[in-house]
Amino acid sequence: MGPEVVCPSRVPPFAYNPPIMIGETLSNFRITAKLGEGGMGEVYRAQDTKLGREVAIKVLPPALAGDPERMTRFEREARILAALDHPGIAAIYGLEEADGKPFLALELVEGEDLKERLERGPIPVEEALDIAVQIAEALEEAHEKSIVHRDLKPANVKVTPDGRVKVLDFGLAKAYAVEAASGSTPDLSQSPTLAHTGTAAGLILGTAAYMSPEQARGKPVDKRADIWAFGVLLWEMLTGRQLFTGETVSDVLAGVLTREPDWTELPDRTRHVKPVLERCL
Repeated sequence: MGPEVVCPSRVPPFAYNPPIMIGETLSNFRITAKLGEGGMGEVYRAQDTKLGREVAIKVLPPALAGDPERMTRFEREARILAALDHPGIAAIYGLEEADGKPFLALELVEGEDLKERLERGPIPVEEALDIAVQIAEALEEAHEKSIVHRDLKPANVKVTPDGRVKVLDFGLAKAYAVEAASGSTPDLSQSPTLAHTGTAAGLILGTAAYMSPEQARGKPVDKRADIWAFGVLLWEMLTGRQLFTGETVSDVLAGVLTREPDWTELPDRTRHVKPVLERCL
């Protein structure tokens, strides 16, 4: 088991919560840079002034920090991470609150994520398989504790400079999110949860290009959803191309539901991996 996480008092529903500023200090964490953001939170690099180490700080977007339902999901993510003690899963140090801002203090993982790496093309077979094995071991740890990631994708896998793999962002594990409306063209490889069909059982979870058919249909999921996403991710590492693409999220989901992979796209040197991919997909 990982470290115990004590949840702070539930944050009251504020009409407005000021955004995090670079240089701001939350408790004993001094914010030094913004690392990224998504539907489930914003992530910053910070210096732990008590222990003298760098950490990642994840906060709810300001507009959602006062939403009791989102706070419940945020606390659930903390408890899930605390239950996972594995070198392939980024660790949690605590769930805290400062100045009315709830936040997670997380292990800061250096290196590039697989989305950045895949922008340079396919990954050499031996390297791709080493990464895949490490991802599979991390997922196995989660599955043994009945935790399904539900949002495995290249942006949620980091590879450190010495080749160690860390699976990140369990924000959708046993939770759901609603896609924020945006006037910009979506990055379909990163598109978040789409919508829901009116019932709790009909919630669509995950990222379109990597979600399993049962996720796309809004059906209940188990660890097989992660196994599917693992297969899609392995395909992309070996070929350098996304398995499911389209002009819109709906087109991507249609591909997930109806299209069989074109196995001829696999490089000749990866034919021995085909049985694994067939099993996953």
